[in-house]
Amino acid sequence: MPQNVLLAEDDRAIRHALERALTLEGYEVTAVADGVEALAQAHRRQPDVLVLDVMMPGIDGLQVCRVLRAEGDRTPILMLTALVETADRIAGLDAGADDYVVKPFDVEEVFARLRALLRRTGNAGDLTGKASSEASGPVAPGGAGGAGATSAAPESGLVSAAGVRMDVQARRAWRGARELELTRTEFDLLELLVRNAGIVLDHATIYDRIWGYDFGPGSKNLAVYVGYLRRKLDEPGAPALIHTVRGVGYALRED
Repeated sequence: MPQNVLLAEDDRAIRHALERALTLEGYEVTAVADGVEALAQAHRRQPDVLVLDVMMPGIDGLQVCRVLRAEGDRTPILMLTALVETADRIAGLDAGADDYVVKPFDVEEVFARLRALLRRTGNAGDLTGKASSEASGPVAPGGAGGAGATSAAPESGLVSAAGVRMDVQARRAWRGARELELTRTEFDLLELLVRNAGIVLDHATIYDRIWGYDFGPGSKNLAVYVGYLRRKLDEPGAPALIHTVRGVGYALRED
């Protein structure tokens, strides 16, 4: 089976050229133009290896890398960068990247580094890292303030609020009778909101509880994940459940 490469590069000429070259080399390529789509594709189908451009609008390659590593995803990542300073390369490695190629690059170097990454990981499609992270359960949401709006059965791991039910131990969630298909991060975010139903959680608190660090005031990571979650939760004719409090954060409630 051909190995799948998820390529994220905002320069159309480079993206198309690299996609063609990788395809001819025998890889199955999924090519996207920005970090938001890269995360979406990575969650739809885990690739064998990622090739991420560092400088992309919105969510850049470093942020994509940080999000995936925070989720426990250990898929090998090769960064493409026009930044040649040592500090820039260190930033990429600190974000969780496995290797980097400096632009302009020879496509043969890209091939060689991809082969090295795939050899190093043994089985590039191995889900062990992610599975073990998921098995450890969700990030402890804390916060007792939502007790009045949330029902919970600690022994069974069941929590519910605003028509949403969650089995934390089984990592399953429903809105009404409909079961929700959630990624690890989406599940953890929804659990945090459900346990604190009716309370406005600020951005810093959510970042700390879900990712363990703050991406900074200019980051769109949280908004992106809230958007994913809303699309999966919302139903035609039913009230929206996740509400934005501008300048503050988000709250789960059924109006």
